[in-house]
Amino acid sequence: MVLGKVKSLTISFDCLNDSNVPVYSSGDTVSGRVSLEVTGEIRVKSLKIHARGHAKVRWTESRNAGSNTAYTQNYTEEVEYFNHKDVLIGHERDDDNSEEGLHTIHSGRHEYAFSFELPQTPLATSFEGRHGSVRYWVKAELHRPWFLPVKLKKEFTVFEHIDINTPSLLSPQAGTKEKTLCCWFCTSGPISLSAKIERKGYTPGESIQIFAEIENCSSRVVVPKAAIYQTQAFYAKGKMKEVKQLVANLRGESLSSGKTETWNGKQLKIPPVSPSILDCSIIRVEYSLMVYVDIPGAMDLFLNLPLVIGTIPLHPFGSRTSSVSSQCSMNMNWLGLTLPERPEAPPSYAEVVTEEQRQSSLAPLGACDDFERALPGPLFAYIQEFRFLPPPLYSEIDPNPDQPTDDRPSCPSR
Repeated sequence: MVLGKVKSLTISFDCLNDSNVPVYSSGDTVSGRVSLEVTGEIRVKSLKIHARGHAKVRWTESRNAGSNTAYTQNYTEEVEYFNHKDVLIGHERDDDNSEEGLHTIHSGRHEYAFSFELPQTPLATSFEGRHGSVRYWVKAELHRPWFLPVKLKKEFTVFEHIDINTPSLLSPQAGTKEKTLCCWFCTSGPISLSAKIERKGYTPGESIQIFAEIENCSSRVVVPKAAIYQTQAFYAKGKMKEVKQLVANLRGESLSSGKTETWNGKQLKIPPVSPSILDCSIIRVEYSLMVYVDIPGAMDLFLNLPLVIGTIPLHPFGSRTSSVSSQCSMNMNWLGLTLPERPEAPPSYAEVVTEEQRQSSLAPLGACDDFERALPGPLFAYIQEFRFLPPPLYSEIDPNPDQPTDDRPSCPSR
């Protein structure tokens, strides 16, 4: 009798997307087929599948225990998300080589369907990092008497969706910083940086519009720049290992002394990167936009604006809302164009309040005695003084309404 041979063992998933790539989320049903092709006739004890999802971190650190002694400390941690086993042919036990309960498979190609459901609880997005990973896979094992098992493992991708159409991720991010350079006993003017982006949440392939103003009042030539960074954090045994990677960057024009540069929506495109991982206890993946000023011979002046890279892109309604709020905030400087050339002065105090009303307002506040006792003395005195004084004259509020004012200090080098 000529023994048959296993020609191939393959795993395929029933993909529901157009790209034919197995991508799932928590609560989805993972289904597929194990294909077995044999030549001749073989006898099989079992054909099993084992599906598992887990996050795992691992790194080592060298320690010195003395002048001539050194050892390596291992840091490992693991979180299991699910563990599913199923038997497609045969029985669960296959640790013996008995001829009982064997199944005969004839020559040709045979397919065996499998199906299991992912947990409804949140799952970490598939990820491969320097010191850890989040992996999901299905393994098929074919057991035959007197032969080593034939094994095959195939991974699939899980996305824990992050919808950027949420108020917290649609809110603008902004910041302002200033730096004064000192050289021995000389102090140059400050370098100031203000930056803003329309929202916190983005998806890969989108471009971040950066609104920024850089003012150089120092004596040096500086360069404004922007960069997106990914920060990977791994946790094990109370320790943390962090890795920071540059994702994308851009460079502005060199800025000489006394000059100002304005970015009105300068675009920085997000390349294909993994989404943020925020719910895993041992692995976190976070992103940030750094807008900074490269200062030769000194520490850079920088602003860090947090980002969240999601999986569900901006809806048209969310985009319209975000863009309207952004335009309102960006165009506040143009508000004066909608006002009359010279505002009409308000009526005088005497025209509004009669002498009898003013005298009656000076009467003791009997109903407010408890309130008076509860307030500190100076604060209540200020409230009383403000209450009984007439409002200032219109000329005292704005003596020159037609002349715009600028409270910012001028650059000394201009």
